[in-house]
Amino acid sequence: MFLRTKEIQPGWARLEGLVGTRGRKFYGALDVPTGEYRACVEMRPGDDAAALGLESGILPGGRYLRARLHGEPPAVYDRIGPAFTELERAAAADPTRPEIEFYRKRDEIDLLLPIID
Repeated sequence: MFLRTKEIQPGWARLEGLVGTRGRKFYGALDVPTGEYRACVEMRPGDDAAALGLESGILPGGRYLRARLHGEPPAVYDRIGPAFTELERAAAADPTRPEIEFYRKRDEIDLLLPIID
């Protein structure tokens, strides 16, 4: 499930308020060509995206280049953009798939850059 947002931090606060944070997997997805950001959460049995005012979808598979960030929120969030810039220097990004942030733990984030096969 996800919500589209132009203001990332308020979007996350809204999503977390709707579904809670315990036992959930959270992702951020940025469509670089359009600049659209989606705050995403993995669905559980019984979740009803529409009833929560959310959309549903599937993050695309394929090959990704990964970087892992460690640090305390909110300071670690300021490192996401520069880390994606470094990943983009290392490989040819696939513009048809979003850049993904996987929030593994409160202080650990995997950044996934889609790469061209």
